Amino acid sequence: MIHTHGAHSENEKKTLSVILFTVAMMAAEIAYGYKTNSMSLLADGWHMGTHALAFGLTYAAYVLTRLCAGSDKFPNGTNKIGTLAAYTSALFLGLTGVWIIVEAAQRLLRPVQIRFDEALLVAVIGLVVNAVCIFIMESGHHHDHDKDTNFKAAYYHILADILTSVLAIAALIAGRFANTVYFDALIGVLGGALILKWTAGLLKSTVASLVDMKSLTDQRP
Repeated sequence: MIHTHGAHSENEKKTLSVILFTVAMMAAEIAYGYKTNSMSLLADGWHMGTHALAFGLTYAAYVLTRLCAGSDKFPNGTNKIGTLAAYTSALFLGLTGVWIIVEAAQRLLRPVQIRFDEALLVAVIGLVVNAVCIFIMESGHHHDHDKDTNFKAAYYHILADILTSVLAIAALIAGRFANTVYFDALIGVLGGALILKWTAGLLKSTVASLVDMKSLTDQRP
């Protein structure tokens, strides 16, 4: 139990560091996404915003779990606080995925000019920030990650963010050299679809944990 508490305390500190990096990059990507008219950059920025919210929920869950440890108000323990945080963040993630698809579809119907060089620069910086966040979360006790579902959910958020950053960069490079804005909007649709797919998986796993679906399944003859 002491080892688990120590691992959670370490993950709590890592999560706070990641929040600071993510919020700063989110603000930059969204601002430059509007300035440069880049849908893929906007999609990546808002996607990063949902991750900032998810990390905030993850951090809050750690704090609440720590404060409520041993409380008689939680006779079955506080393990599901983190799962509930992951479930809530998944709902916001799903709404963002829908918004991105709708916005990208509108850009396909009504294209706008994109400042590719500026948008590409910020997208590359965003990818670097995501890589730093992964490095922070990977440092330390790797074998504890799978045991901490709250931390694992935040970790997968960053992996998804790296994927959308790579897609945004690819779309901007292709659009710049092909002199077309349609790649950017199409990647926005793809990014939104990937977010929804990831959301569905997260909702499925968290709901199963919250209602003890696995234990019920194990009892079947």
